[in-house]
Amino acid sequence: MIIEQIVGNVEDIPSSGRHIEKVYLSSDDLVKRIQRVTTDHGKEVGIRLKEPKDLIDGDILYMDEHNMIVISVMNDDLLVIQPANIKQMGEIAHLLGNRHLPAQFEGEDMLVQFDYLVQELLEQLDVPYSRQIRKVKKAFRHIGHHHG
Repeated sequence: MIIEQIVGNVEDIPSSGRHIEKVYLSSDDLVKRIQRVTTDHGKEVGIRLKEPKDLIDGDILYMDEHNMIVISVMNDDLLVIQPANIKQMGEIAHLLGNRHLPAQFEGEDMLVQFDYLVQELLEQLDVPYSRQIRKVKKAFRHIGHHHG
């Protein structure tokens, strides 16, 4: 089976009693348009998306009247940064940007994939953070640029 487009997302389309098979992906795999995956029931699926779109947690790869194949993102090892004020947020964002580390935001939390150097930096700057194993909804996207 080759999947060329996403049907929708389980947040928008209820399963309505359909059997759900899951494809477990790391957050890094969400940016890949072409990949071969295996469902939790052992079914091989090829993904070859026509549109340049990142996959997100809950995306439906396939659906018929009885079955759904759904993306489930595996947990990441994260630093959950909770800056005390806007100045601290700006400083951390600047320092992470200099290291080309992608970040995501969920509510007041800034999320970055665990990196011991970032952890040391947060401790040196006395920035509140915690290390958590948790699921992110979308990929950590590296944005390419050059220093000119």
